Amino acid sequence: MTKIRLATWNINSVRLRIGLVEDFLKTHKLDVLCLQEIKAQNSDFPFEAFEAMGYPHMAVNGQKGYHGVATVSRIPMQEIEQKEFCGKGDSRHVSVRVGDNIEVHNFYVPAGGDIPDPEQNDKFQHKLDFLDEVTAWYGKRRNKKKNKIVVVGDLNIAPLEHDVWDHKKLLKVVSHTPIEVAAMEAWLKSHDFYDPIRDQRPEPEKIYTWWSYRAKDWDVANKGRRLDHIWVSPALKDNVGPVEVVRDARGWERPSDHAPVMTTLRV
Repeated sequence: MTKIRLATWNINSVRLRIGLVEDFLKTHKLDVLCLQEIKAQNSDFPFEAFEAMGYPHMAVNGQKGYHGVATVSRIPMQEIEQKEFCGKGDSRHVSVRVGDNIEVHNFYVPAGGDIPDPEQNDKFQHKLDFLDEVTAWYGKRRNKKKNKIVVVGDLNIAPLEHDVWDHKKLLKVVSHTPIEVAAMEAWLKSHDFYDPIRDQRPEPEKIYTWWSYRAKDWDVANKGRRLDHIWVSPALKDNVGPVEVVRDARGWERPSDHAPVMTTLRV
């Protein structure tokens, strides 16, 4: 049986942090790395750097200045699609096929701004619309037994009580509001996606993947949220190894505010 070692990471500028990416890949020997918020248009993506690291296969959906997703691979892959949601021209999705017909869908869901009210905040409305469109898209192609799908990325929602540092305080904070949590639950149910880290590490254990730059000492304060996710479709449910948050990455020099999340797929 073949194993594919996969990770997702909101890198918050791939060119600025290419050295961190190189160190991460050397240490963890990944096969596939999915990056979000690359903050580079396609022509500025560091293709040569990834080739030099041994990752010659790349699917990039870039955007100048902000947003953008990229999937790089040590093993052969085929790009399937760059799906645009909500008609805003944002680069927030790319999907590839690896191994035994496994689709890896890499997402950067809109953050949603600061005010959790769609009538007062267009960004929050955009986020909800994006989630609705994604949910409908997966619902239309639903085939639980056949489709081998992995959904990864910065989904910008911490769905569970113990996915945030203080559930009650964050109920009215964007990323943990009931309306967002319900939208994510609908997305999960659209294809009966499975959230393996919470099966392996059930509540009340706290799990975070993001810590704000605003915290003077993020490690001691530990006011985190689980915004970065790896889901699998039912056809892959029994093929997922341990899911790990590489928390130490948040403390590296000039880090992203997100930590990578990794797992192994047996295919």
